Amino acid sequence: MESNIISENTATDSHPSVSDVQQTTCCIVGGGPAGVLLALLLARQGIEVMLLEAHKDFDRDFRGDTIHPSVMEIMEELGLVERLLQLPHSKMRKLTIQANNQQSAAFSADFSRLKTRYPYIMVLPQVKFLEFITEEAKKYPNFQLVLGANVQELIKEDGEIRGVRYRGHGGWHEIRSQLTVGADGRHSKLRQLVGFEAIETSPPMDVLWFRLPRKSDEAEGLNGRIGKGHIVAMLDRSDTWQIAYVIPKGGYQKLRAEGLAALRESIAEVVPELSDRVAQLKDWSQIAFLSVESTRLKRWYRPGLLLIGDAAHVMSPVGGVGINYAIQDAVVAANVLSEPLKKEHLHLWDLAQVQRQRELPTRIIQAFQSLMQQQILVRAMNSDGQFKPPFFLSLPILRDIIPRLIGFGVWSAHVKS
Repeated sequence: MESNIISENTATDSHPSVSDVQQTTCCIVGGGPAGVLLALLLARQGIEVMLLEAHKDFDRDFRGDTIHPSVMEIMEELGLVERLLQLPHSKMRKLTIQANNQQSAAFSADFSRLKTRYPYIMVLPQVKFLEFITEEAKKYPNFQLVLGANVQELIKEDGEIRGVRYRGHGGWHEIRSQLTVGADGRHSKLRQLVGFEAIETSPPMDVLWFRLPRKSDEAEGLNGRIGKGHIVAMLDRSDTWQIAYVIPKGGYQKLRAEGLAALRESIAEVVPELSDRVAQLKDWSQIAFLSVESTRLKRWYRPGLLLIGDAAHVMSPVGGVGINYAIQDAVVAANVLSEPLKKEHLHLWDLAQVQRQRELPTRIIQAFQSLMQQQILVRAMNSDGQFKPPFFLSLPILRDIIPRLIGFGVWSAHVKS
């Protein structure tokens, strides 16, 4: 059922408080990886584009900070990779999972074996990546960024979405556009406004995020630890570990009731080398809670509107592929829609083409994530102390398939020249 927050009347006299009305070719709602890259790609094509971001800056805590090889190749195609690599970052060449405090790895994914100029995952604060892309977009006079723009309404005319109304900067503002793109994340306001239904799976876990100091002689990259029915993932952030503590779905309140002391003890049991640092977790405000979801829309579009990235398909954090897939959505959308937008002749089948190209790889990677969750995470959380990895993880063929799936997805998207 469609939301009743869609306005049928586009005239500003139906909203006396609207202070201005602007016109653009494409209005993108959401300044995450998909939104900023799509804005840049369209601006490079000479298309007028306005990017609306609800927050006043791009800085958020515990956002995905990994840039995969497929994205690095896209940056190379745009002529931006060398400047991107000049930003302070680290490189993750291997993912390792150890079980039961054993030295040998229960599973590892070696990205250095990938056939690419960028055989690693670049770890860069997402705020720096978003600022980098928007600064590039600002070089084009047909690009406009509006921060603090809280979109509240879609404008509908003759059965088509014709833009949005947002609150911010002292009042209501109206943006009329040939195309509106929702790239506003897992809690998408545009998805809510248009009333799209999602196909949901139920990931078996939630995640607590926090940081602890990292010593210079400790292992690099991404390290997973499994033991005593608990899972801890540690992402090397140079002088700190960004840590994910995996808990059973719905177990957060029980964990809070047990107290921080019990959490610190559990972390130290699974990762003994952190026992000298867990005391730095002194308050729950240091810990962010992420309710893990995995969904995808049955339909990503309607006349005048397209949803991409997390707005169209929410990814589990397994493999950290969410940014990778959001950016590939943006590339495909720009490839398909640039010419129709230039000619002011955008059809519904153009929007459908974006979903057709991106839906299958999305469904495959979500199935892969679900398999990993059930065969590794659920088994680990249900183990009484000794975790035994599933047999298929030892198959030699997976040594190359899993890094390829994480690094590139099912197949790569490339910028259409």
